[in-house]
Amino acid sequence: MTIEEAQQEVDNWIKTIGVRYFSELTNMAILTEEVGELARIVARTYGDQSFKKSDSRKKLGDEMADVLWALICMANQTGINLTEVFKKNMEKKTNRDKDRHRNNEKLK
Repeated sequence: MTIEEAQQEVDNWIKTIGVRYFSELTNMAILTEEVGELARIVARTYGDQSFKKSDSRKKLGDEMADVLWALICMANQTGINLTEVFKKNMEKKTNRDKDRHRNNEKLK
């Protein structure tokens, strides 16, 4: 599935099952909440914290998908084509950082 197809699928779901998009502010709060849930799983899987019983059913991939869903909702409702802006962002990063990481002694 392409990013564009994902944006269309989310839009179709919202219009047929979800009734309507939540407000931009609500979706920003949801995105922040989902990133927090992702961070919690990463901290417990790769960091020093231990899992609580309430975390046992949480899966890293599911939490990433929740973040993606919320981000796509925000993109759709604000008219952002994520494919286009991602391509431009990759070009910006490539031009800006083409030598930066190769020359970083910390990465060698």
